[in-house]
Amino acid sequence: MRWGFIGAGGIAQNSLGPAVHAARGAVLRASSSRSPVRAAALKPEVVHDDYLSLLNDPTVDVVYIALHNSAHEEWVLRSLRAGKHVVCEKPLGLNAAEVARMVDAARRSGRLLVEAYWNQWHPRFRELARIVRDGELGEIRSVRARFRGAQPAAGDYRTDPTLGGGALYDVGCYAIAATLTAFGGREPLEVTAEQETTDRGVDAVTRAVLRFDTGSAFVEACLRGDRDEELLIKGDSGEVEFTYPVFTAKDQVSLLLRSAQRESISTFPPVDPYRLMVEEVSAAARGEDSFAFPVESSLLVARVMDAVRAAAIGTSASSGSGADDSISLSGPDLNSANFS
Repeated sequence: MRWGFIGAGGIAQNSLGPAVHAARGAVLRASSSRSPVRAAALKPEVVHDDYLSLLNDPTVDVVYIALHNSAHEEWVLRSLRAGKHVVCEKPLGLNAAEVARMVDAARRSGRLLVEAYWNQWHPRFRELARIVRDGELGEIRSVRARFRGAQPAAGDYRTDPTLGGGALYDVGCYAIAATLTAFGGREPLEVTAEQETTDRGVDAVTRAVLRFDTGSAFVEACLRGDRDEELLIKGDSGEVEFTYPVFTAKDQVSLLLRSAQRESISTFPPVDPYRLMVEEVSAAARGEDSFAFPVESSLLVARVMDAVRAAAIGTSASSGSGADDSISLSGPDLNSANFS
């Protein structure tokens, strides 16, 4: 499959570009960027002057969109109307309404639409999905999902609310997607949340409790620079824990720890999940039986993110002062390190 890139920033240069070049069954046919130099640095076969000329290129089969978050909907819809399969960086949209419009457009066009949760293609996450699907943990009672990432540099789009900045959009979506996988794709019945915001109005920290029919999940997203990743899932019949790094495991050995009647450790050799994603999506676009993160799951993640933002309204505190002690939320303490 012939891939075309719209956008040529860091993720395209450092991850997706090399993945397409290394992947079986894929070629980086074309690229387009506001910077022709960056577009050419991806080493495509063709560099287009603008995004529309890339979409009009009949030799491009799959479009990968690596623009700032607020531009995703426009260029996903344009790409689908142009008859292309689409892989878009996360978050797919800024809210569930945007994602629903994209899902509808994909269905009407008969084209593939995939949100680039690249970690979902890692064998460790695929094994987690199997464990949950096969009921090996029994009823899921609790989940802890934490993703604390690097603090964005001044001027980075993640610091700008008009471009879809903030921790929930950037790293919280990973934690929420993993939580929903653990609970078998079910939607939470209740959401409570709080946020700490920057002086520009984006969330530096978001914490939420998601309550399901069988249990609860604690989710945290943070962009303050204190890097940390955690995923712990407990059920009636056992538990599963990912060793660090959880959401950013790439080209390194990773472990999945299980505890039930006896302890066990599953070891996964180094892989590049970006390359796996490219290969699987390319196969799916060819009509072959393969895995692609289902767009229905993307819509569910968007709905939960909407609920988290709505629940956090009125609970925001300055990112420099910590959580507001006056916040009173029912259920588990959002700051509790012992939540289970």
